[in-house]
Amino acid sequence: MAGITGEEIALAIVVLVGLFAALRVAVEQNTLRKLPYLNVLSFAIAAAIALLIRHPLALLAAAAFFVGSTLESNAIASTYAGGNTEDD
Repeated sequence: MAGITGEEIALAIVVLVGLFAALRVAVEQNTLRKLPYLNVLSFAIAAAIALLIRHPLALLAAAAFFVGSTLESNAIASTYAGGNTEDD
Protein backbone atom coordinates (compact mmCIF):
# COMPACT_ATOMS: atom_id res chain seq x y z
CA MET A 1 0.00 0.00 0.00
CA ALA A 2 1.36 3.37 -0.98
CA GLY A 3 1.60 6.12 1.61
CA ILE A 4 0.19 9.58 1.35
CA THR A 5 2.54 11.93 -0.44
CA GLY A 6 3.42 15.42 0.68
CA GLU A 7 1.56 16.84 -2.30
CA GLU A 8 -1.62 15.04 -1.27
CA ILE A 9 -1.28 16.36 2.27
CA ALA A 10 -0.80 19.90 0.94
CA LEU A 11 -3.85 19.56 -1.30
CA ALA A 12 -5.93 18.22 1.60
CA ILE A 13 -4.94 21.22 3.74
CA VAL A 14 -5.78 23.63 0.90
CA VAL A 15 -9.17 21.97 0.41
CA LEU A 16 -9.98 22.11 4.14
CA VAL A 17 -9.02 25.78 4.37
CA GLY A 18 -11.02 26.53 1.20
CA LEU A 19 -14.10 24.73 2.51
CA PHE A 20 -13.89 26.56 5.83
CA ALA A 21 -13.59 29.91 4.02
CA ALA A 22 -16.51 29.05 1.71
CA LEU A 23 -18.64 28.10 4.70
CA ARG A 24 -17.82 31.36 6.47
CA VAL A 25 -18.64 33.38 3.34
CA ALA A 26 -21.99 31.63 3.07
CA VAL A 27 -22.87 31.99 6.76
CA GLU A 28 -21.53 35.47 7.58
CA GLN A 29 -24.16 38.23 7.40
CA ASN A 30 -21.81 41.23 7.55
CA THR A 31 -20.31 41.94 4.13
CA LEU A 32 -17.14 43.49 5.56
CA ARG A 33 -16.50 40.35 7.61
CA LYS A 34 -16.98 38.20 4.50
CA LEU A 35 -14.17 39.87 2.57
CA PRO A 36 -11.17 38.26 4.33
CA TYR A 37 -12.75 34.81 3.94
CA LEU A 38 -13.45 35.51 0.28
CA ASN A 39 -9.80 36.42 -0.14
CA VAL A 40 -8.70 33.19 1.58
CA LEU A 41 -11.05 31.25 -0.70
CA SER A 42 -9.40 32.83 -3.74
CA PHE A 43 -5.96 31.88 -2.43
CA ALA A 44 -7.13 28.30 -1.88
CA ILE A 45 -8.43 28.08 -5.44
CA ALA A 46 -5.12 29.38 -6.82
CA ALA A 47 -3.20 26.85 -4.73
CA ALA A 48 -5.47 24.02 -5.85
CA ILE A 49 -4.94 24.97 -9.49
CA ALA A 50 -1.19 24.83 -9.00
CA LEU A 51 -1.33 21.49 -7.15
CA LEU A 52 -3.87 19.67 -9.31
CA ILE A 53 -2.88 20.53 -12.87
CA ARG A 54 0.36 18.87 -13.88
CA HIS A 55 1.49 21.26 -16.59
CA PRO A 56 4.09 24.03 -16.56
CA LEU A 57 1.45 26.58 -17.56
CA ALA A 58 -0.65 25.67 -14.51
CA LEU A 59 1.66 27.79 -12.39
CA LEU A 60 1.00 30.75 -14.69
CA ALA A 61 -2.75 30.11 -14.53
CA ALA A 62 -2.62 29.96 -10.73
CA ALA A 63 -0.54 33.15 -10.60
CA ALA A 64 -2.96 34.94 -12.94
CA PHE A 65 -5.94 33.84 -10.85
CA PHE A 66 -4.14 34.91 -7.66
CA VAL A 67 -3.26 38.36 -9.02
CA GLY A 68 -6.73 38.89 -10.48
CA SER A 69 -8.51 37.87 -7.30
CA THR A 70 -6.19 40.04 -5.20
CA LEU A 71 -6.89 43.08 -7.39
CA GLU A 72 -10.62 42.35 -7.20
CA SER A 73 -10.48 42.05 -3.40
CA ASN A 74 -8.58 45.32 -3.15
CA ALA A 75 -11.12 47.06 -5.37
CA ILE A 76 -14.02 45.80 -3.27
CA ALA A 77 -12.31 46.78 -0.02
CA SER A 78 -11.47 50.21 -1.42
CA THR A 79 -15.09 50.74 -2.42
CA TYR A 80 -16.33 49.82 1.05
CA ALA A 81 -13.70 52.04 2.67
CA GLY A 82 -14.84 55.07 0.70
CA GLY A 83 -12.69 54.64 -2.37
CA ASN A 84 -11.04 57.45 -4.24
CA THR A 85 -13.10 60.61 -3.83
CA GLU A 86 -12.69 63.58 -6.12
CA ASP A 87 -13.01 67.06 -4.65
CA ASP A 88 -14.50 69.13 -7.48
